[in-house]
Amino acid sequence: MSVADDYRMRLVDDLATVASADWNALAAASGSGRAQPFLRHEFLHAMEASGCVGAGTGWLPRHLLLEDARGRLRAAVPLYLKSHSYGEYVFDWAWADAYQRHGKRYYPKLLSAVPFTPVTGSRLLAADDRAREAAARALMRLAAESGLSSLHVLFPTESEAALLEARGAMQRRGVQFHWRNEGWADFDAFLAALSQPKRKKIRAERRKVASAGLAIERLAGKAIAPADWAFFARCYENTYAEHGSTPYLNLAFFERIGALLPEHLVLVVARDGARPIACSLLVVDDERVYGRYWGALEQVPCLHFELCYYQAIELAIERGLAVIEGGAQGEHKMARGFEPVETRSAHWLAEPAFADAVERFLEREGGMVGAWLDELDERSPFRNRQGGDAPPPSR
Repeated sequence: MSVADDYRMRLVDDLATVASADWNALAAASGSGRAQPFLRHEFLHAMEASGCVGAGTGWLPRHLLLEDARGRLRAAVPLYLKSHSYGEYVFDWAWADAYQRHGKRYYPKLLSAVPFTPVTGSRLLAADDRAREAAARALMRLAAESGLSSLHVLFPTESEAALLEARGAMQRRGVQFHWRNEGWADFDAFLAALSQPKRKKIRAERRKVASAGLAIERLAGKAIAPADWAFFARCYENTYAEHGSTPYLNLAFFERIGALLPEHLVLVVARDGARPIACSLLVVDDERVYGRYWGALEQVPCLHFELCYYQAIELAIERGLAVIEGGAQGEHKMARGFEPVETRSAHWLAEPAFADAVERFLEREGGMVGAWLDELDERSPFRNRQGGDAPPPSR
């Protein structure tokens, strides 16, 4: 399929057929010179090689590639054929139900995302702006000619969402909670910036963990041994089992990224004596900490907050990292120093009547999201921002 005079589009169902260096070069070019860990070939291919996505999972890879006349990869879109809406964190179940009630098929649908990962980043990986615009055109054209119900692009950058909107997609607004490093010297300096009730709450939560006699250890990169990965996977799977759910990821995936991306991984382990009882996995790059996975074999009050939030904050301060992204939803994170940030997704529906209805819904929902963001800004956990004393964090 020709997209422009000098680009040819093709789809691949196995990322192993794409050279890692070529894919990562596009990811780096789309990320101001650095490839976000989740967009790296190693991470995405680990999902496929471990069986977390692929046949039988409802996630069939259909990655879109654009090559120039010399066969060089100029743009790529991580793309999947989805037969359900699990693991997306942007909820369209009601849309699927509406299709079903009217005798129409919503699944399969096209989805551009990092599976199971609600992190904003480039979805139109490209060598330059011209190739990125071509990728947007190719993606929208593919959706229109596919015969499928819809296309969904989750957690793109703001500029990419606008690019897709200009080509007929609808934007959807969402909210996450991120922690921002203001140059604090240590955790106590961070606490001092919080309002007194928030400061008191965090200290009380950390005292509960300390009084349980637990030792907290951070293992970085190659210091994470095979036994550590096996224990982490047990904790991760147990957390899903306690909620009656099936885990999205498996030990093979964690072992694979541990071997291929060690510089981006920090495992936080809680031990009762010599016996590990809980852990969290943080993903890091040279700017951010991403709180991604957690699990426990024993319940200890406030241990989740310690391993997932307070250890991440200490790590960010120690390394001078600017932001912690804590994942989807979670207004409770504001009590731990996190603040609201707007996210976006882009959606295209083939059926005009449904597209019109969804567009009206998104306009109403977007207004409510905006009002909620304004309300949240008035409830900042920081002393100098309450009641509008200082501008809200960037959205």
